[in-house]
Amino acid sequence: MSQVDNSARPTVKPRVLCVDDEPNVLEGLRDTLRRSFDVRIATSGIEALELLKREPDAYAVVVSDMRMPVMDGSAFLREARRWAPDATRMLLTGFADIEAAVSAVNNAQLFRFLTKPCAPKDLVGACTAALVQHRLMTAERVLLEQTLHGSVKALADVLALANPVAFGRAVSIQAAVKALAKAVGMRETWEVEVAAMLAPIGAVTLPASTAEKLYAGAPLSEDEVAMVKRVPAITRGILENIPRLEGVMQILDNYALPFNDGAGPGVIPIGARMLRIARDHDALLGQDMDPAVALATMRSREGIYDSHLVQAFAELVGSGAAMRVREIKLGELRAGMKLADDVRSAAGQLLIAHGHEANQGLIERLSNLADGYIREPLRIFEQVPGS
Repeated sequence: MSQVDNSARPTVKPRVLCVDDEPNVLEGLRDTLRRSFDVRIATSGIEALELLKREPDAYAVVVSDMRMPVMDGSAFLREARRWAPDATRMLLTGFADIEAAVSAVNNAQLFRFLTKPCAPKDLVGACTAALVQHRLMTAERVLLEQTLHGSVKALADVLALANPVAFGRAVSIQAAVKALAKAVGMRETWEVEVAAMLAPIGAVTLPASTAEKLYAGAPLSEDEVAMVKRVPAITRGILENIPRLEGVMQILDNYALPFNDGAGPGVIPIGARMLRIARDHDALLGQDMDPAVALATMRSREGIYDSHLVQAFAELVGSGAAMRVREIKLGELRAGMKLADDVRSAAGQLLIAHGHEANQGLIERLSNLADGYIREPLRIFEQVPGS
């Protein structure tokens, strides 16, 4: 029996996008790079952006000429960064464009720029170095999105069980802010998701009575208001020594600021604006307010929210599948079911906050409690058939 020669299988080459308005230049770039790379070409920034939008994760390196009609290389690479942030970006420019190239390096966060004419060996060497940079960026993103994000989620799940007053709503807020980020086209959502899960961490220092009043939206005393105002600083103190959380910290530092209080979109990160909307909406729902009334209440608060994001959030809330509430016994609770109401003990103590999605750990914890300890029935959300 003959054996299959696996060495004959073709290897997948890393993809490079070359952009220039001169076809002969593009052919030269393709001839130089095609031995090592899968070279794709575009004769304009607009055409290149369409390629990136269709396959944002397919390109390892983007190389663009500076002088092009309609959209120059600097403007194109800024947009390329938005649509394909993991692709390493490089600029080809003449000596007369050096000043513009330096500006592009800063504005588009370029890996490097090359002067024209560029020797073939220099072009291949630069693209090879750009490929290494791309692989490093991709590996770090995977580490942050999967490892760090997963670790924080596990921590939040445990804290939601151990301290439901402080962390009970973090899960539902995280889900809401992730959905909003996706709805407005944000490709990298891990920072705002992690911020949503970690925002209440400073609240673990609050007395149980104060945390319960805050959870229920009840009036606070002056001393309690002062304690609550210190929570963001406590949160920062807990988290500031953890590496790679700089973007998360920026969201947590700014989400409580009014949007139009002399700040605006250039100062308050979009993740912070999203988190404010998701947290305030969830707080209003926690006061048994109808979702439509909650949105109307938020819209009446002039200068607090980014109105465009509130509109996107309203469309998101209204476009979900029709849901209904079903009452079940504790023994019927299964992983994946989402709680429509708080789970409380017979004495009224909050055990699990509404919005929490049941998992095996939660079910195990509730099952280990004595018979009659939990108020039944439990209430869960379920999709209306056919919606």
